[in-house]
Amino acid sequence: MSEEYVEQRSISGALLGVVAVALLAALGGLVWCYGLQNHLAAAEQKIVSSDQKNAELTEKLEATNARLRATSETLGQSVGVAQKQIELRTQSIIAQQKVATAKLEEEEAKNSKQIGAVSTDVASVRTDVGGVKTDVATTKSDLEATKTQLNRVVGDAGVMSGLIATNHDELEVLKHKGDRNYLEFTLQKGAKPTLLSTVKLQLKKADEKHSRYTLNVSSDDRTIEKKDKGLDEPVQFYNGKDPVLYELVVNVIEKNKVSGYLSTPKNSAKAVSTP
Repeated sequence: MSEEYVEQRSISGALLGVVAVALLAALGGLVWCYGLQNHLAAAEQKIVSSDQKNAELTEKLEATNARLRATSETLGQSVGVAQKQIELRTQSIIAQQKVATAKLEEEEAKNSKQIGAVSTDVASVRTDVGGVKTDVATTKSDLEATKTQLNRVVGDAGVMSGLIATNHDELEVLKHKGDRNYLEFTLQKGAKPTLLSTVKLQLKKADEKHSRYTLNVSSDDRTIEKKDKGLDEPVQFYNGKDPVLYELVVNVIEKNKVSGYLSTPKNSAKAVSTP
């Protein structure tokens, strides 16, 4: 009977062991199921979050596509406008070039006419220059002839004078020689004395019929009367602290008026004649 009890007790112990293992297995299964459920919930949450992000990305992508389409349309329109503007600008440039070309051709035609006119003028000028050269040669010949006509005579002071000019052309020859200073004058009877260089001249009498005249020469604070002098006669006097010879020649005698020139040494003072 004790063996039977021991056997039953062993069977009960084994059963309890099986039950305990089963309970542990069931508890492990519950724990695993609980853990799996948590993992599934987290996965589902991630899936939901991913779906939301995908939705947001989809919206953004659609918005971007819409902007791209709008930009493409705007760009296409802009390109079309730009193309039209380019065409219009090209047509304008072509028109301007045509106008400029026409003006250039017109200017070239005018210039051709002007060049022709200038060529004609140049030919005329050349002819004139040839004439001028001839005139210059003639003038030189006349000057040489005039030089040979100039004379040296003894003045009223008994001194051999320089070359005497009997007219304006001969006087110009003397001026160009540069040996002395030559100051032209015209004296009127009854007028105040005329200052020439450092002397004063005053006409007292003019006899046109006999080609004679009388004048006063004021020099170095004294007055000398040159009486009854003839046409083209050198009238001589000394002037200055270191006396130098002055000469005057009258080569035109009219009623109450005479004209001529005063000749002074090169180093003497010059002055414009004044009444």
